[in-house]
Amino acid sequence: MNAPEDVLQGIFGFDEFRPGQKEIIDHLMAGQSTLAVMPTGAGKSMCFQVPAMLSEHLTVIVSPLVALMDDQVAGLRDNGVPAACIHSGLSREDQVASWLRVKSGDCRLLYLSPERLMTERMLTALAKLTIFMFVIDEAHCISKWGVSFRPEYDQLARLGDLFPGATFAAFTATADRATREDIAAKLFRNNGRIIVHGFDRPNLRLGVAEKTNWKAQLSTFLEDKTGQSGIVYCLSRKFTEEVTAYLNDTNISALPYHAGLDSQVRKINQDRFMSEEGTVMVATIAFGMGIDKSDIRYVCHLNLPGSLEAYYQEIGRAGRDGEHAETLMLFGLDDIRMRRLFISEDGGDEVHKLREHKRLDALMAYCDATACRRGALLSYFDETIEPCGNCDNCLNPPSVIDGTAQARLMMAAIIQTGQYFGAGHINDVLRGADNQKIRDKGHNRLTSYGTGQDYSKKYWQGFMRQAVAGGYLLINVEKYGRLEITARGQTVMEDNEPFLYKEISETPLKSSRPSRSKTAQAFSDQDAGVFSEIKALRLKLARKNNVPAFVVFSDATLIDMVAKHPSTREEMLAVSGVGPSKLEKYGDLFLEALSGA
Repeated sequence: MNAPEDVLQGIFGFDEFRPGQKEIIDHLMAGQSTLAVMPTGAGKSMCFQVPAMLSEHLTVIVSPLVALMDDQVAGLRDNGVPAACIHSGLSREDQVASWLRVKSGDCRLLYLSPERLMTERMLTALAKLTIFMFVIDEAHCISKWGVSFRPEYDQLARLGDLFPGATFAAFTATADRATREDIAAKLFRNNGRIIVHGFDRPNLRLGVAEKTNWKAQLSTFLEDKTGQSGIVYCLSRKFTEEVTAYLNDTNISALPYHAGLDSQVRKINQDRFMSEEGTVMVATIAFGMGIDKSDIRYVCHLNLPGSLEAYYQEIGRAGRDGEHAETLMLFGLDDIRMRRLFISEDGGDEVHKLREHKRLDALMAYCDATACRRGALLSYFDETIEPCGNCDNCLNPPSVIDGTAQARLMMAAIIQTGQYFGAGHINDVLRGADNQKIRDKGHNRLTSYGTGQDYSKKYWQGFMRQAVAGGYLLINVEKYGRLEITARGQTVMEDNEPFLYKEISETPLKSSRPSRSKTAQAFSDQDAGVFSEIKALRLKLARKNNVPAFVVFSDATLIDMVAKHPSTREEMLAVSGVGPSKLEKYGDLFLEALSGA
C-alpha cells in the first residue's frame, strides 16, 4: 500500500476520508509537524494511524489512559495492523514481548503513557531506533492553558530536543487559541502547522437552565429518552450516588462512576454502559475521556462544569454517530460558589487561579446568553456562525430589552481604560468606586467614571456576561481576563446595531434618600429629557476639568435640580448639593441649560 486511500479502503474499509482528514495526513507524511483541533467524532485517530502504517519506521502514540490505549490497540489488531502498548497493567512477559516486536520492526505503532515514555530507560531504548512520528493524543493536557493540564504531559516538551528528526502530531478536540499556541510552542517550537477544523457539532441540541428542582428537571429532560444511553454529570461523589439512586427508583437503569469506587467496580460499570442499551452513566468528570460509544444520545450536567472547554469536551461524548443528540446544563448559585472555592483551594499559583476564575466567568457568560447559544459557545473558540436553530435560545427565544445605552457606557469605560482590565475593574469604573486601584490608575478622572452608578455591581456583572455571551466583548484569558471589544461590539458603538439583553433581576438602584426615589419616579417624559441634558452637561464639565462626574454634581443633585427647576442663582442655591462654590463654578451654566430645556 503506497497511498493513504489504499490504507483507508484496504485496511479500514472506508471509501473516502472524512472532511479534514486527508489534509492532516498529507502534512504528516511530508514530515511537517502538525497540531490538529478536530471535534469529537471527526476521526482524529485515522489521521495519525494511516501515515504511521505507510511509514517504514516507528510511530509512538502518547495516550493518557490505559483503557484508551488498550481499546485502540485492540481495534488496530482487529484490522490486521500490528500494534502494541506497554503499560503497568500488562504482565512483565507481555511488556517484554511487545518491546521485542517493536525493536524488530514487526510492529510500527507503539502506545505509551507520558509517564512511561519519559522514563530515562524508555527514552534511551527509543533513541536506538528510528522514530518517524510522535503522536500526542488529548494534547490540551500539555498546555498550562488547557482545561486538563497534567504535569507529566509537560515533560513531553523535551522530545523535540531528544528526537530532532521526528515529526510531531498533536490532536485535541478542546483547545482555545492560547492553548493551541502553547502546545505548538512546546512540542515543535512553532515550526509546524496548526489546523483547526471547527468546533461545531450541529447535531447537538444545546440547552441551559437555572436549577430549581433538579429531580423534576431531570425527569422532564428524560421523558422522551426511554431506551437511550446517556451521561449525567455531577460535581461530587455523594451527589453522583444520590442521582443514581433516584433514577433507579424511577425505573431508569443508572450506574455510578466516580473516583471513590473500586477500580474493578468502575470497569464493570463502564463495560455495562458500553454494551447495554438504555443505560445512564451518572458520573463525575472521572468518566468520559476516550469513551468510544457512538450512540450516546444525551449529556446532562446537574452541576456547573469547570469551564467552557470542559463543558465542550463533556457534551462532545454525545452524538458521535452524527445523529441527533441533546444536552442540558443546570446551574445555580451554589455551583458557582463551589467552583470558585475549588479554584481557590487548587494549590496553583495566583496567575493560574486568576486564569481559572476568568474561564469560569466565560462559562457564566455562556449561561447568560440571550442569542444563539451555539454562537456564544463557538465564539469562545474564535469561531463565528449564523443562528443555529438547534438550541434553546433559537427554539424559544427569551424576551429581551434594549440595553444599547448601557452597552455604550460599558464600552466607553473599556476603551478609556485601554481595553486592559477585567470585568471587576470596569464595574468599579462604571459605578464610580473609590479605591486604591482606581486612584493609582487615574481612572477617577475618566469621563466614563461613575456613568453607570445608577446600576448595582450585580447588574453590571450580569450585563457584561451577556455582552461576552453575545459576542460583543471578548474575555482574553491570555491577558489575565481583560475585556476587549469585538467587531460586533464596535457596531454597537457606531450605532449600527442595537444591544439587546435578557432582563436582569436587579433593577436600577435608587437613592437611599426618600426624596430622590419619589422625585425620580415622578419624572415626566419632559423632565426625563431635562435630566438627560444636564447629565450630558455634567459629563462635559467633568471631562474639561479632568474630574469624575459626581465631583461636579451627584445624581441626587441633578434630580432635585430637575424637580425645582431653578431660574435664578438664588433658587439654584436651594437645590440640594449646590453650595456657593459650585454655584460660582457651574450655576450659570446649569441655569442656562435648564432655561433652554
